Amino acid sequence: MNVAPASGKGKANPPKLTFKERLAALRNLPEFFKLVWQTSPWMTICSFILRIVRSALPLAILYVGKLIIDQVVFLSRSHDTQSHDRIWQLVALEFGLAILSDALSRGITLMDSLLGDLFSNSTSIRIMAHAATLDLDQFEDSVFYDKLERARQQTTGRTVLLSQIMSQVQDLITMGFLAAGLMVYNPWLILLLLIAVIPAFLGESYFNDRSYALTRGQTPERRELDYVRYLGASDETAKEVKIFDLSDFIINRFKTLSNQFYKDNKRLALQRSGWGLFFAMLGSAGYYGAYVVIILRAVNGSTSIGDLTFLAGSFRQLRSLLEGILTRFTSVSQGAIYLQDFFEFFEIEPKITRTDDPRPFPNPIKQGFTFEGVGFKYQNAERWANRHLNFTLKPGEKLALVGENGAGKTTLVKLLARLYDPTEGRILLDGYDLKEYDLAELRLQTGIIFQDYLRYQLTFSQNIAVGNIAQDKNRELIKAAAHQSLADELAERLPGKYDQMLGKRFNNGVDLSGGEWQKIALARAYMRDAQLLILDEPTAALDARAEYDVFQRFAKLTKGKTAVLISHRFSTVRMADRILVLERGELKEIGNHEELLKLSGRYAELFNLQAMGYR
Repeated sequence: MNVAPASGKGKANPPKLTFKERLAALRNLPEFFKLVWQTSPWMTICSFILRIVRSALPLAILYVGKLIIDQVVFLSRSHDTQSHDRIWQLVALEFGLAILSDALSRGITLMDSLLGDLFSNSTSIRIMAHAATLDLDQFEDSVFYDKLERARQQTTGRTVLLSQIMSQVQDLITMGFLAAGLMVYNPWLILLLLIAVIPAFLGESYFNDRSYALTRGQTPERRELDYVRYLGASDETAKEVKIFDLSDFIINRFKTLSNQFYKDNKRLALQRSGWGLFFAMLGSAGYYGAYVVIILRAVNGSTSIGDLTFLAGSFRQLRSLLEGILTRFTSVSQGAIYLQDFFEFFEIEPKITRTDDPRPFPNPIKQGFTFEGVGFKYQNAERWANRHLNFTLKPGEKLALVGENGAGKTTLVKLLARLYDPTEGRILLDGYDLKEYDLAELRLQTGIIFQDYLRYQLTFSQNIAVGNIAQDKNRELIKAAAHQSLADELAERLPGKYDQMLGKRFNNGVDLSGGEWQKIALARAYMRDAQLLILDEPTAALDARAEYDVFQRFAKLTKGKTAVLISHRFSTVRMADRILVLERGELKEIGNHEELLKLSGRYAELFNLQAMGYR
């Protein structure tokens, strides 16, 4: 369990963004809208049409209100109590406009919600699809994980951005209508409006930049916080938390991290609130200054009472809209910057790529796999995981890998399955570089089960079918694979047989022992008619007798096929045709059991050490 220390000292300050950088980030919006359009063209069009119609209504409602007031004043002065038809017509018109405005607002909210959900689902699928194309060693890099985490966050957060941008367009159109009406009466009011609002906009921009920099800088610690939260409340960690009494340790670590986040956010929030109040006072002063000008014009008789209400209402709405637009601009530009995180993830390219003109995979394999000076070093690692590997895995041969933990056994089989490409040297298949073959076909011809296989919270049948998911409906193949791994006996004991839900996460789920899970994992290897089978300590949780039975059956079922197995039990290893001994990532010895014992080398030493435990 790796829980990193609190990161306070020595942590680099995250970069602060300039206004120019925020404007530059808006270049991400066209690509963003392209994704939105691809999600649902008709919903996108419908949303824009509704907003355009809705944007004209505030001016229309204000103007009808002006006409009503002027008509009321006229009637009161003329003492004409008979001709009220026009005023009721105007009231009915304003009522209709209000109903229409409400209906359009609800329609817009509905469209935004539906389109946002579709967009979130679509981008989540895109992230999963792109992640599937990337290399295994990229997932083992913390910098990559930070990018992946930020991209994941955009799948939900960008639905808000979508609504904000569309609202921005709507408000801009509304402002255009209101400003045109206001300028007819007094253009200077527009200038006064800008002076009142711009300081608040600049303040919001500054603090949004600070907020973005803070959030981005906290990404690694937030991933750790989520991990600690998972450790403290998970079915997979509960037994160790209890047996090792880790609860206080985990809670204290969570408190340390969460309190630091709280302090950082509180400091920024207090500064933002203080300056926000100051800028709001400036805005109010500007608004009431304009209000005074409008009142004086009405008192002097330059405008009517209806004009007074129209101008006051227009100015008030313009101020509110302009504040919203400027404030939302900082949010939109902020969101556009976050979009950069989203698009950066899709710019990550796999290093293991498919060749344009792949060589057909040999069927059957004739010469085998040859390692020529193969070495591999993990990114940012100081020592080589494997190096100077020179040997041939012959067709139909059963090769066992032996070595202490960290000797490079699992890395070697990952190179063989082309989950990694060698840092140096090359791997040949029937005399041609492994890179010349189609990657998908190579993976299809390779059945591999790792020691850290997943325990899927799926049905018994689906847990086996993941070994060849294209055949998930082929019940006969699934049952045959279960029979080959001895998992069929387990299925018969379960209440739901092959449809039994496994794991405790969902209703009616049944958890299994480690040995039972391993039989299911082994069945996955038999789901493919693969020419190469790799078993990386797949029987570690089985007792010695069960492991012996599994490998006896494995030897029969893989007759004529090439197989690589990793096991720490020499009773199993000795059944292999040849044994390759690794030490510090390098080939130390190779031969069959008897030959290696005669050498009295590393293999003999390890074999005798284990044998002493049975004497």
